[in-house]
Amino acid sequence: MRAIRVSRPGGPEALEYVEVPKPSPGPGEALVKIEAIGVNYIDVYHRSGLYPLPVPFTPGSEAAGIVEATGERVVYAMNPGSYAEYAVVPEWKLVKIPDAVDARTAAAAMLQGMTAHYLTHSTHPLVQGEAAIVHAAAGGAGALTVQMAKARGAFVFATASTKKLDIPRADGADLVIDYTSEDFHEIVMQHTNGAGVRVVYDSVGKTTFDKSLDSVGLRGVLALFGQSSGVVPPVDPSRLAKRGIYLTRPSLGHYTSTRDELLARARDLFSMIENKSLHIRIARELPLRAAAEAHRLLESRATAGKLLLIP
Repeated sequence: MRAIRVSRPGGPEALEYVEVPKPSPGPGEALVKIEAIGVNYIDVYHRSGLYPLPVPFTPGSEAAGIVEATGERVVYAMNPGSYAEYAVVPEWKLVKIPDAVDARTAAAAMLQGMTAHYLTHSTHPLVQGEAAIVHAAAGGAGALTVQMAKARGAFVFATASTKKLDIPRADGADLVIDYTSEDFHEIVMQHTNGAGVRVVYDSVGKTTFDKSLDSVGLRGVLALFGQSSGVVPPVDPSRLAKRGIYLTRPSLGHYTSTRDELLARARDLFSMIENKSLHIRIARELPLRAAAEAHRLLESRATAGKLLLIP
């Protein structure tokens, strides 16, 4: 079968399109014929070596396809090796795709949609009237976080670049901030009369962290769930003391650690997609062999919506 392999960490050129043996499932596993693969920032971290994996490896952690033994349509996330025509996946991680949802939508929604779900429903469960900041609000996870935050009744400050401001506006953000020319901290503090927000959902990291922390209100939460701009330097815990702030570094794995929690979160997600209360944007679909180009597009932030690879 054809797959993408990384023999040594590096830039997008480290992604090689090669022939590898078709895998065989063991006990408690299923062989999935891949139909659509979600491209995510964690794939970039694995490829670059920021989150190191033993080499050689097949990157990718999200896909939708068909269980070869049963013909069941499934989707999964947080399992390595999806940049391929086939993948072996633990059965407990597989989620059945509802009949009304196609494989491409499922692959585009699973990781980022459940990320937005755990952030807004679990890390800090938003309630009516609370104020939140969502960074990178035009990106995949950011856009879905804005939509879910609004569905829970929050007042949403959304940051995005000049060319993508229409996306958080369309998703219902209450105040959209152009991070290329405006100071989000200044705007937020002015709008909240210095009180700050209840929660900041920050996937950007290094370039936003300090002002994100300064924007959190009394006993509020800074949820740092990504670092697309780079790693945040070490933080003195005493900085949290001014307002009794909670700082957390969550990931999807922390919030789908059991089969029951995985299914409950996925059930909520697909229900929102089916009743059209959640809009999934697919920016581009590229062939599997173009994985390097997909990574270049993702890192350039030139796209609005999900990038998919199609075997």
